[in-house]
Amino acid sequence: MLVSLCMIAYNEEKVLNGLFRDFSMQDYPHDQIEVVLVDSNSNDKTRKMMEDFKNTDYGFANVVIAQCAKRNQASSWNCAIMNAHGDVIIRVDAHARIPRNFVSRNVYNINLGEKVVGGGRPNITADISPWKLTLLAAEESLFGSSVASYRRPPAKREYMDSLFHAAYKREVFEKVGGFNENLGRTEDNELHYRIRQAGYRLCCCPDIISYQHTRNRLRDMIKQKFSNGKWIGLTVSTCPKCLSYYHFAPMLFVGALVLFIVLAFWGFPLPLEILTILYAMFDIVNTVGCFATKNVQPQFFLLPFIFPILHIAYGVGTYAGLISIPFWKRKHKQSFADKQIEKVKTKVKKNTVILKQKEEEINK
Repeated sequence: MLVSLCMIAYNEEKVLNGLFRDFSMQDYPHDQIEVVLVDSNSNDKTRKMMEDFKNTDYGFANVVIAQCAKRNQASSWNCAIMNAHGDVIIRVDAHARIPRNFVSRNVYNINLGEKVVGGGRPNITADISPWKLTLLAAEESLFGSSVASYRRPPAKREYMDSLFHAAYKREVFEKVGGFNENLGRTEDNELHYRIRQAGYRLCCCPDIISYQHTRNRLRDMIKQKFSNGKWIGLTVSTCPKCLSYYHFAPMLFVGALVLFIVLAFWGFPLPLEILTILYAMFDIVNTVGCFATKNVQPQFFLLPFIFPILHIAYGVGTYAGLISIPFWKRKHKQSFADKQIEKVKTKVKKNTVILKQKEEEINK
């Protein structure tokens, strides 16, 4: 079974060597792996590193390097899918690491009859330092990041609404098409919603695992949370059903905080006091949890301040997204997104026909 291992990158020269090393060490037969690399118009050494990887003989069936003029993640992933020829298409982020059996375990679970599979995706950090381990603790915490089930390895096979670093049977993209190029950050939520609507199930398997690098600076983490929140707000106008209630918890917290501050200013401090006490309880409990379960660092005492900063950044981002909807919709027409989705569907079907013709020629 030919597997297309796909990765997109924009200015990722600092992390690509580790991921390329993981690709080269896969225990699945290399002559059955096609590596598809998409450069999203990088201006660092990303493209050169891709070329060096391609020119090194690891025995892969093929190494494809494609250029995507747009820096939008959805556009780059569509580019990867249209250049993929595998029976199974696997998506791996540049900020990731994968174990030696990552491809083989995905193929194994696909062969059990699943159409879309994935596994747990815990966070890691590189160049370990006390501060980076503190940010990692904040990111790994349910309170600091997300309750999304795929972030932690499941105890047994589970069907979920979304997966990270998923593997898809080719037929899935033939039926539902590609990513909505109007979206950023939430493009996978929207795609997985359409996949579920098409009758497929997303299976999270305990024997599949991959890792995602967390941001190493608080400023970058705040920027990421704000952007995540903003795209949640914008996605409300396109596909509200692909979002879950927990996506809006930071927004509700920020809204309540502002409202209760105003009430306190006008002589009604009780709601603000109650909110502060409740939040502080969760804040302290989760901080203590980090001290009890993590590799404790002196900077862990800053976690009670880091958590609210991240929540506020996400919540403010969501409000910014909601406010921007009218302007965003005028700029991004749904008809364009639909055309791109259909374009991917047509290209995937065309590639499938070509592959079948080649297989028939080989069999003759």
